[in-house]
Amino acid sequence: MLRYRGRELTEEDTAFIRDLIARHPSASRSQISKLLCDAWKWRQPNGTPSQVLCRGLLLALHRAGEITLPPPRFAVPNNIVRRSQPDAVLLDTSPIEGPLAELQPLEFVQVRRTPGEALFDSLIHQYHYLGYTRPVGEHLKYSVFCRTGRPLACLLFSSAPRHLGPRDRFIGWSAQARRKNIRFVVYNPRFLILPWVRVPHLASHVLSRMMRRLSGEWERIYGHPLYFVETFVDPARFRGTCYRAANWVYLGRTTGRGKDDRTHKPNRPIKDVLGYPLLKRFRELLCRAP
Repeated sequence: MLRYRGRELTEEDTAFIRDLIARHPSASRSQISKLLCDAWKWRQPNGTPSQVLCRGLLLALHRAGEITLPPPRFAVPNNIVRRSQPDAVLLDTSPIEGPLAELQPLEFVQVRRTPGEALFDSLIHQYHYLGYTRPVGEHLKYSVFCRTGRPLACLLFSSAPRHLGPRDRFIGWSAQARRKNIRFVVYNPRFLILPWVRVPHLASHVLSRMMRRLSGEWERIYGHPLYFVETFVDPARFRGTCYRAANWVYLGRTTGRGKDDRTHKPNRPIKDVLGYPLLKRFRELLCRAP
């Protein structure tokens, strides 16, 4: 029996897939995955067929010798290799200083898939110590501007890691509930205040305002709300003061092993894990088992 992404495939499931392939001898791999998504009603919360998940399952069965897929019709380019870094953008880098009130009103703009995305990517690449890495899965990008239109900050939110000990213990959910409800948790992998911006309390103010709008915009774009937000802070570099000032909760520390660990030994910096519940009922909602 094959287990894939929390689903156990029975012999009846495998036989169904074999029959589906046999009944559509001219179908491509992509068309087969679409047919299987329709048959099994595999859809994302926004209604889109879960074809990426389905293709992974079909490929796993093919490699295990359980099914025979048709030959690929074209080679998929390796975008990770081909992808170039964001281009540098020239900006006014003169200091922005003074009280927060003088910058108001702040404008929060979701820039993913908009003309403003290039500026966001460039600023993260140039000025965030981790640089720019293209997010995978569901994600939104926000740029924050002051009243004169100059950028102040960038925030990225993306799908949360499936396993995270401090978070999972804090929520108290079962493995079954986690697999079902992980989509309601979001990760904040990048938060940047531009280095020439030196305004007291700006970072915590931006975080607080962002938390009030994030779930609604996520639901509008992806078809489901959010109940919990998490982030990592490198204690060798930062204290996480702005997160704590915005009422984020310390959850514990990572093991430093990463999601693909095979040696059970730390191979990356150990990070503090902080979280922010977006609803008072977050535990009740996240702990619901299917």
